Amino acid sequence: MDPQRNAVPLVPGTLLVASVDLSDGVFDGSVVLLLDVDASGALGVVLNEVSDLPLSAVLPGWEPLTTWPHHLFDGGPVSQEGAICLATPTHPSEEPPGWRPLFDRVGLLHLDTPVELVEGAYSALRIFAGYAGWAPDQLQGEVERGAWVPVRLHPGDVFDSDPATLWRRVLGRQGGELGWLATWTPTPELN
Repeated sequence: MDPQRNAVPLVPGTLLVASVDLSDGVFDGSVVLLLDVDASGALGVVLNEVSDLPLSAVLPGWEPLTTWPHHLFDGGPVSQEGAICLATPTHPSEEPPGWRPLFDRVGLLHLDTPVELVEGAYSALRIFAGYAGWAPDQLQGEVERGAWVPVRLHPGDVFDSDPATLWRRVLGRQGGELGWLATWTPTPELN
């Protein structure tokens, strides 16, 4: 992937699409949503990795409040014992208790918020165990080396109902050579 072709800035709300060359066993085929980028580094969550751990075992009562599929997501390899909840309020003019906006209408929901206050207050909600993190200038270096391609977020990406196909669909909508990679397979001889 040619990172110079894409001039999308590394800011909260940007998607990072893992290059086909990124085969570290951690981020292969990942789509990461950047949540914070500043001089101290960057932080994001993997949008397309469902955890093997049931959400009901970790946060009882939260599973029915989440957006389909009602699972805990694997947000990344850092601090997997912690959780990040992204949510979109049901009413655009409201900021429910425990919610802090990040970009557009997506924000962080504090998981200490009582379930009774969360019910009906959000049109979309997803919980991630862990996150992806980068030291200062590390992410920019990885982008320059072609490990990640920053692309624009589309409505629905954050709470996508089919995470298994998100990487291919995000690539496919980019068009050109980048879009062709949506058909990539690790075993091209099988094509």
